Amino acid sequence: MQPPARWRAGEEGTEYFLVKWKGWPESSNTWVPLKNLKCPLLLQYFHSDKNEYLSQLKRGKAVILKNHIKALNPVVAQYIVKKAKQRIALQRWKEELNRKKNHKGMILVENTVDLEGPPLDFYYINEYKPAPGINIMNGITTGCECSDCPAEKCCPEEAGFFLAYNKQKQLKIQPGLPIYECNSYCRCGPECPNRIVQKGTPYSLCIFRTNNGRGWGVKTLQKIKTKRFVMEYVGEVITNEEAERRGQLYDNQGNTYLFDLDYDSDEYTVDAARYGNVSHFVNHSCDPNLQVFNVFIDNLDLRLPRIALFSTRTIKAGEELTFDYQMKGSLDVTSDSDAVSPMRKRIRTVCKCGAVCCRGYLN
Repeated sequence: MQPPARWRAGEEGTEYFLVKWKGWPESSNTWVPLKNLKCPLLLQYFHSDKNEYLSQLKRGKAVILKNHIKALNPVVAQYIVKKAKQRIALQRWKEELNRKKNHKGMILVENTVDLEGPPLDFYYINEYKPAPGINIMNGITTGCECSDCPAEKCCPEEAGFFLAYNKQKQLKIQPGLPIYECNSYCRCGPECPNRIVQKGTPYSLCIFRTNNGRGWGVKTLQKIKTKRFVMEYVGEVITNEEAERRGQLYDNQGNTYLFDLDYDSDEYTVDAARYGNVSHFVNHSCDPNLQVFNVFIDNLDLRLPRIALFSTRTIKAGEELTFDYQMKGSLDVTSDSDAVSPMRKRIRTVCKCGAVCCRGYLN
């Protein structure tokens, strides 16, 4: 049930709540005395939402009706109804996200700022979604024969690079260098120390509404140590020609989620506008705590690396996760041509990251 409004009889002092019954239309709403309600959590939400709204207005006088009966101000009651509906919608969205995700960490959703609900045109995916005509698998048929991957000639060395992780599963390579993980054909098992990104984020994260006009953001609910894998950036893989077309449309909306895959060439782009995971909601910062790396696992096509975000420092529980859309973070010691290209921003966009070193614009 959902109690959207409060009622008090003048003489008897009996409180009534207008109740929305689950599974029934609003035309079936009924007034129920407080003593008959067995929903302490909903009543708690009701009073919390009412007090929150009244505190925002710094006023809250009851409206005097006929027969000296008092009722909650209709504006306040309307807010409580919208807040209750938003709470239900966000709870359902959270449940949907956790059904679809395939990693260990949980996903929470939180909005204590406004009445914005779940995005209407966003679909959660766990891996790249290729557009028609794009093949994101190159038919790899071999893997390493290692029994102890760090000690033997493993996948990275076969590709001419160093193993990316140490024994504590921390990143040990510099930004700009690729990560080659063991693949599905490798002899090693799932506990191989060279299988990190492919297991998905191990942390519980919260998609939350920011209070400074940046829309949704993502914060960690657990402490994250430095140089640890946090999440993968996924979306729809499209050609750069299609990205240019979509980019013009996104410019009119004031945002875009286009991420060029130009590790080796400038042929494909990841578009996370409609299809993506938690990374869809990660905001920009000029002083970020996440850094981008190119990853190759079951696909060795240099035009189609997977994009992984690693922590640049220790991140406290409750801290917002960010990365630099221009890829000039604190760990980046490579040239721009060696790093992964950022999300495209054609229109000059004011940056609201709040960092001391803020450049003023996202692009």
